[in-house]
Amino acid sequence: MSTITDLMRERLEQLKPLSLDIRDDSAQHAGHEGAKGGGGHYWLSIVAQAFSGKARIQRHRLIYSALGDLMQQKIHALSIEAFSPEEV
Repeated sequence: MSTITDLMRERLEQLKPLSLDIRDDSAQHAGHEGAKGGGGHYWLSIVAQAFSGKARIQRHRLIYSALGDLMQQKIHALSIEAFSPEEV
């Protein structure tokens, strides 16, 4: 059985990340209203050529698009650090 972080990794592969780190911070938010509905809290750090020349909001949109329905069903909150290779 795949975990949510496994599913996130699989879906983010389409961005061809050079570096990808995902942390499940859901336990820190136990009792939070969003956590009650089953949605988790995650932190994501990703480096990908796909982000070169793109503004922060464009990078986030690429990530949200790749994650698709996970954003509505399994992910309540997502903290994102998205960089191009030139920025690291």
